[in-house]
Amino acid sequence: MTKMTLASLARTALALSLMALLSPLNAAELPKGTPPVEQMTSYQGADRTAKLLAAARSEGGELSVYHVYPALTKVMAAFTREYGITVKPWRSSSEAVLQRLVTEARSNRLEADLVQNNAPENEAACREKLLLEVRSPAQAKLIPQAVPANHCWVGFAVDVFSAAYNTAKVRVDELPATYRDLLDPKWKGRLGIEADDFGWFGALSATLGEEQTHKLFREIVAANGISVRKGHSLLANMVASGEVPLALTTYSWTPEQLKLKSAPIELHPIAPVMAQFSTIAVTKHARHPYTALLFYDFLLGEGQKVLLDLKFVPTSREYETPITRLPLHYIDPGMVLQKQDQWLKDYQDIVVAPSR
Repeated sequence: MTKMTLASLARTALALSLMALLSPLNAAELPKGTPPVEQMTSYQGADRTAKLLAAARSEGGELSVYHVYPALTKVMAAFTREYGITVKPWRSSSEAVLQRLVTEARSNRLEADLVQNNAPENEAACREKLLLEVRSPAQAKLIPQAVPANHCWVGFAVDVFSAAYNTAKVRVDELPATYRDLLDPKWKGRLGIEADDFGWFGALSATLGEEQTHKLFREIVAANGISVRKGHSLLANMVASGEVPLALTTYSWTPEQLKLKSAPIELHPIAPVMAQFSTIAVTKHARHPYTALLFYDFLLGEGQKVLLDLKFVPTSREYETPITRLPLHYIDPGMVLQKQDQWLKDYQDIVVAPSR
């Protein structure tokens, strides 16, 4: 989740005003009858895909995507096979993707047509007016929580924060039913957590009660310690290797992928189970806006099955997974932006710093 504050983005508005004057949404020679981008973002006609594809080909048959999600490369490959359009990806951390988007906007040289990021980062980009509002008919097939009222971004997958354990190191009958069970001395030196999950901790505290949650985790850290690791994939792999017998905050899809390789790892969701959306958005001054909309629709359509096959959690209501049958608590990205400084401080003070 982002550590950037909205205050740090304040100067972007001036650059965007200049861009509106100097950089048209679409300079390509479009096929006759193609609606302007401003209309195409909400066009509901049955020929939407045909119109987008024709316009995309006139834009040169390429697409620039900034992203953080590892599985998106598989969707990009499927998109290229389907439409013959070359996708040029740039992948980095969630914070780096947002920072690059803002920096390019300030210098009037936006390169990305699409940006994929966690919900808080894309919500920040939306508030800085970097993203187009999109009302695609494909949104109707998604769970309602995946489509925000502002329509700046859409959730195409759910990142579910779940505990995971090594089946050779932890018996099923000793698994914790609640976070309070982690006070048991048997967990001393056996727990792990991701270093930047302050959004999870803040949302968990807001759900269970801030005072009691902070008190409980101070006691857990003091009694049994928690190994802090940078990166959800690294943390899950350390569970699979046995170095961390029980991790509190893996993304649910990583253990599922490791199980396909016969790793001794299983999910163990502890209520309340927190989740956030991985989101996609079309940039406001995309060089290939029709191509971006074509990929947007593809990701919410055929791309959902690609994600499902890779053990990710799609937001389409057409697919159900064991993890989506749980009562999930979706983290409000607006609250993350509002509370991020305090949540980050709390997480550092209560969990991270005492554990190092």
